[in-house]
Amino acid sequence: MTTAYRTSWPGPPTGREDEPSPNPDEDDGRWPERLAEAVSAADAPDTVFALSRHGRRTVVTGGTGALPGRPRDRLRYEIGSATKAFTGLLLAHLVESGTLTGGEPAAALLGAGRPPGRTPVTLAHLVTHTAGLPALPADFYPRALPAWRTNPYGRYPDARVVDAFLRSRHRPHHRPGTRWRYSNFGVAVLGHALGAATGTDWQDLLAAHLLTPLALHDTAPLPADGDGLDAVGHGKDGTGTLPAFDAGGFRAAGAVRATPHDLLTFLEAHLDPGRCPPLTAALRAVRTPVLRRGFGHRHVHTLAWFRHPTGGGPLYFHSGATLGQQAFLGFRPDTGTALAAVCTRRFRSGDPFVSTAYALLAEQ
Repeated sequence: MTTAYRTSWPGPPTGREDEPSPNPDEDDGRWPERLAEAVSAADAPDTVFALSRHGRRTVVTGGTGALPGRPRDRLRYEIGSATKAFTGLLLAHLVESGTLTGGEPAAALLGAGRPPGRTPVTLAHLVTHTAGLPALPADFYPRALPAWRTNPYGRYPDARVVDAFLRSRHRPHHRPGTRWRYSNFGVAVLGHALGAATGTDWQDLLAAHLLTPLALHDTAPLPADGDGLDAVGHGKDGTGTLPAFDAGGFRAAGAVRATPHDLLTFLEAHLDPGRCPPLTAALRAVRTPVLRRGFGHRHVHTLAWFRHPTGGGPLYFHSGATLGQQAFLGFRPDTGTALAAVCTRRFRSGDPFVSTAYALLAEQ
């Protein structure tokens, strides 16, 4: 196991009256040790835990594998379903800027009419997982099975995602807006609907409206072509390399790859929305609860994040995984803390990676 860490100030936060002031507490000196313990517990070939507290960053790297060709914290990692936090922010921005309302029927945007007597599936339903769609299209599994361990999503391209949605809209599992059911399918359709509504593909919308304004220069929806920037994924046992993840037609639900530093920049913008004026309204919007479910409405969701209570205030987070990598993103406005954790090993039963990252953020 090799471990390295660094602490730096990327620049003073701009601050607001309703945001925490830059006042790192006396516990900051323990963060390298705590993050190093988390890196060790991940037991993965490559692991990075990157924390920002009141603008001060502490980044700890390590791994059981050989050192890659560049520092681990400078590689781009596949973040899987945490991509949905980017897509949710993108939709919020398009709504806040007046381009869309969120109430547009997705089928109409994708070129089909509204089925008679049916409640239409809207963009808001898709982003909040209340569209009545399954996790994946019904015919996904037979198509993906031949490449289940290497490239299952790549066998389900854009046109097939859209066609599966337009065929399924007559037979939803339940009426849109009435029940929550996590759906990669739904967010994938959202990406295509946003593209149809604006005449711009999801990845180009992402670049123009999020990556450029936030200066996320080392974030992309597609793997680099042999330039050594992308981390290499591994299987559940941490051995054997896997090809770069191909999201197929599900890019809006899981295609983003980014360096830990870019992920921290993304999270720091949520802690201080005023630092990026083009996105300020959207960054505030995605902190607002839009859905409560479960017994006592314990489960709270925003357009982009899961939202859990802590003793001092809400904790926002999203995790994700591809065939050979994992990621956890989270932030807490009350403590001015953000955490981005990534590793190059697919989760196992009882895996401590996500629970360790969540606990670091929750137990401050």
